[in-house]
Amino acid sequence: MDTGHKRIPAWNCMLIFLWFAGHEAAGFRDVGDRFDVTISKLHNIIQTVSLCLSNMASSVITWPSLEEKQQVIADFTNLGFPNVIGCIDGTHIQIDKPAPDHESYINRKKFYSIQMQAVCDSNRKLTDIFIGYPGSVHDARVFRNPPLHHTLQEKCGTEIILADSAYPCLRHMLTPYRDNGNLTPVERNFNKKLSECRITIEHTFGMLKQRFRQLYHLKLRKIDDICHFIRACYVLHNMALFDGFEIDPEDTAILDFNEDQPDDNEPADAAGQHFRNYIAALIYYNN
Repeated sequence: MDTGHKRIPAWNCMLIFLWFAGHEAAGFRDVGDRFDVTISKLHNIIQTVSLCLSNMASSVITWPSLEEKQQVIADFTNLGFPNVIGCIDGTHIQIDKPAPDHESYINRKKFYSIQMQAVCDSNRKLTDIFIGYPGSVHDARVFRNPPLHHTLQEKCGTEIILADSAYPCLRHMLTPYRDNGNLTPVERNFNKKLSECRITIEHTFGMLKQRFRQLYHLKLRKIDDICHFIRACYVLHNMALFDGFEIDPEDTAILDFNEDQPDDNEPADAAGQHFRNYIAALIYYNN
């Protein structure tokens, strides 16, 4: 039946989505005018493509295989830190004022945002993501709730991931020593090596926001749509890496709101601290 509405091919829908995702200042009216589609049709396209790509996350954003682990460990070892298979951190995606419970989305920088936690490998491939917490939530609390927290030991085995001081120090996730002005040479060296490796996740977030500039300030309203759109962008990021499409990480503008987060009074993990001391000594005396 002829409804009077022209059918938009799937390829054109993807082009419209990519244009919207790749331009920070792309409003719905501007994009609609550019591609000759109505605002309501544009909303439908963004929502449909986002959901389609988001549903691919489980097959595109995956924990490293045994072969991949070996390469990642070798890469981080070359940077001076042994047995690392990834780096974890959180980033904020700025959004407009949401309708439900809007105050909880105000982060410590005083704007509305959605939290996104990610793990990446040495090639800036995303290996685990968790999206959706309001911007006011601390990184440590975000970490405690996703499946990764409960499966970390199983996923890492004998390996570790690296985190900043907003996270708890665990046997399979090492964080820097708190610098109170009296760190030992071993502890200072550990912090330096950890920082040199962990910058990989900062570059990953920078690359994502340079490729998909809507992530600087996402102009969607519904929280579900926002989460699917963000996940869709991260799926495309991994796909771009597989295709060899690169952006120089030194040229990326990185939004990081986590280095100076206040402590969340995380209970000390004895196994994590003992293992950190062991690794710190190993790194220092093997230099």
